[in-house]
Amino acid sequence: MTEKTRSPEFHLAQNALQGLRTDLFHDAFAYRPLPPLSPDAALVQWLPERIRRLAVWFPHGVVLTMAAFTVMVTYAAMSGGYGGNTLVDVVASLIPAVTVALTLVRPVLAWWLSLTATPFLAAAASGGDFPWSPGSFVGHTMVMMVVAARTRPRTAAWMWVLTTLYSFLADSAGGHYGSNSGPLAVVSGVAVALVSLVATNSHTRREVVAERTVTAVERDRRTLLEERTNIARELHDVVAHHMSVVAIQAEAAPYRVENPPPELEQAFATIRENAVIALTELRRVLGVVRAEDYEAPDAPQPTLADIDRLLDNVRGTGLAVEKVVTGAARELPQGVELSAYRIVQEALSNSLRHAPGATARVEIGYVLGGLGLRVVNGPPTELVKPSPGAGHGITGMRERVSMLDGDMTAEPTADGGYEVTVFLPVPVDAPRAADAGGAPKAADAGGVPKAADTGGAPGPAAGPGAPGAAPSSPDSTRTISLDKPAGGHA
Repeated sequence: MTEKTRSPEFHLAQNALQGLRTDLFHDAFAYRPLPPLSPDAALVQWLPERIRRLAVWFPHGVVLTMAAFTVMVTYAAMSGGYGGNTLVDVVASLIPAVTVALTLVRPVLAWWLSLTATPFLAAAASGGDFPWSPGSFVGHTMVMMVVAARTRPRTAAWMWVLTTLYSFLADSAGGHYGSNSGPLAVVSGVAVALVSLVATNSHTRREVVAERTVTAVERDRRTLLEERTNIARELHDVVAHHMSVVAIQAEAAPYRVENPPPELEQAFATIRENAVIALTELRRVLGVVRAEDYEAPDAPQPTLADIDRLLDNVRGTGLAVEKVVTGAARELPQGVELSAYRIVQEALSNSLRHAPGATARVEIGYVLGGLGLRVVNGPPTELVKPSPGAGHGITGMRERVSMLDGDMTAEPTADGGYEVTVFLPVPVDAPRAADAGGAPKAADAGGVPKAADTGGAPGPAAGPGAPGAAPSSPDSTRTISLDKPAGGHA
């Protein structure tokens, strides 16, 4: 037998009753203290430090002030209508105030106590308005306002519905002519609705700010990972070239010496084997960070020698650029040269985007301990258009500088321009870009340089009369390969 399908109205009513039970019955005695304001809240942020420490308790002060106001209203009404019975007046005046103050720690319980005390306060008022005495009228309305500010709108709606239902049931059973159920329903309904709207708006704003913060953090993290991936791709071409040259020269080195000792051959074979293993591991790691559609560049990776070409291209777009070189120019490690070129390139791109019509200056300083860069541009003289970029060029530059243990500052100048200052440390004994036998060239997709990248190592085409060539006997001929180590080693 198939189960009868429930109507949408039934599910709506079921969900509503479930919400009533969850909001007002489950955990009605739960301890929920009202937290203080954050020191960064807009309400207290502009206050002095000494006052700010006390201002964080402003919500608690408001609730206690409401409780004191309830005491005064209730006592004034009770003493005027009951003939001056001081003890009864004081006790009856404190009950609504206690329920208002109780909302600071147990809001739902405070509402139940306020509703339960209503008939007793009405009886103590004897002859006043029914079913709500002046004290319970003011106190219960304030309790619902505080609870509505501290709970969800559904809870506030259920409180108002049950309060209104009690009012009209008490009217039908009491037989009084001076009923104030209608005024209470209107006043409390408007007050609860306004408080709920304000609380919902504040909660929504906090959620939006939190989501924007998370989105900004994730965007910065994603941009950082993308920049690291780009750096890994570029450095792969640099490292793969040098390791390939090491492997090729290690295999060719024994042929440069007539009758080399076995120990020397074994040493070069071990060098080549380690270089091939390093290349294999480099290819494996690169497969993790390289996209499937990425193609290795055919041209060599740029260096500081290509700065003039970059500046010419930038000048062609309308940016006036001046280059100043201080110190004795020398070749630096390929990673430093590549990062320095990319930093200058990104800084000039930012000048084009954010300072149209300005002039720029590129300073390159060769010092004993490293390389100094300074790219500064003046204020824009033309209308700045919205930039289509991701806005994370500074992040990429910082990542490159951090990779090389350097220092970087990027900040506006006094005249409205922008300045990027970088120092990249270079040890005195660091290998230069050309130490492996010439300027590095781009590696192919597998990480092995092309035929021209042998770094001067003699290949099979070398004639017998060439300097350093291997003997022409058949026994001295060997094919240079990077597929497996020489000498039969695995």
